[in-house]
Amino acid sequence: EVQLVESGGDLVQPGGSLRLSCAVSEFRVSTSDMSWVRQAPGKELEKVSSINRAGSMIYYLDSVKGRFTISRDNANNTLYLEMNSLKTEDTGVYYCTTGWMPVAGGHKVGYWGQGTQVTVSS
Repeated sequence: EVQLVESGGDLVQPGGSLRLSCAVSEFRVSTSDMSWVRQAPGKELEKVSSINRAGSMIYYLDSVKGRFTISRDNANNTLYLEMNSLKTEDTGVYYCTTGWMPVAGGHKVGYWGQGTQVTVSS
């Protein structure tokens, strides 16, 4: 069974940093586009970042540009999201997904993990 398991979420103060990891089983991340999606309390699903199969194309949500970095370790079959200079508005559940467009019409597309909670608060 394909599984995506996120880890690294935590409570952190504004200005702090976190690195999220996504361990993938029964699926090669090198064969697929991959994305991170988040959902803030009471808000809709919001794509944060994507990386294509070859790693030659990367997307970032405008509000996270310059602060977040997406990367992939093909040898360890793991996707990462490095988050710096965190803000309170970054709070939410962060999901690891397959595909470049994992949300369509408000519905989840492809494989999704269970999510990891990120809370940015004083």
